[in-house]
Amino acid sequence: MYLPFAIQWSRYLVHLNRYLATVLIAMTPIGELRAALPVANQSFNIPLPIAYVLSVVGNMIPVFFLLWLLEPVSRWLMAHSRIFDRYFNWLFARTRRKLDKKYEIYAEIALAIFVAIPLPGTGAWTGSVAAFLFDIPYRKALFWIFVGVLGAGLIVSAVMGMSVGVLKIFNW
Repeated sequence: MYLPFAIQWSRYLVHLNRYLATVLIAMTPIGELRAALPVANQSFNIPLPIAYVLSVVGNMIPVFFLLWLLEPVSRWLMAHSRIFDRYFNWLFARTRRKLDKKYEIYAEIALAIFVAIPLPGTGAWTGSVAAFLFDIPYRKALFWIFVGVLGAGLIVSAVMGMSVGVLKIFNW
């Protein structure tokens, strides 16, 4: 009676490791969802809907902490270093000056679009920094970055589906 339970438990751990690996890959600043989703679906053989959810969850975990910690860390650095004080004051003034008042209402939508674009240098990590620089409130930034991550997941899923279809056509 114990052996079948142990076998079932070991199978559960194998699946848990694939799922945990997907979440961890999605948490990385370079790969994010764009790497986690194809790896989960193609290498770990996780069905696409489950891989999508795991990748989105993993991609959003660092966003909570980034949005929460960027301001206190920058304030602390400004208070303890003259170089950081000058740099952050220059950066904030320049960034907020370039964001004209008439474009301020589009900042959140632009943030979601920026996060959704599946290219290197865009994504939830960079979107969190952009939200901080443009002084978008925490909850709004979290929502619009989440919308962007959902969009990125849909785009990556669509590209994966097209590439699998093309490979099937040519029998590769």
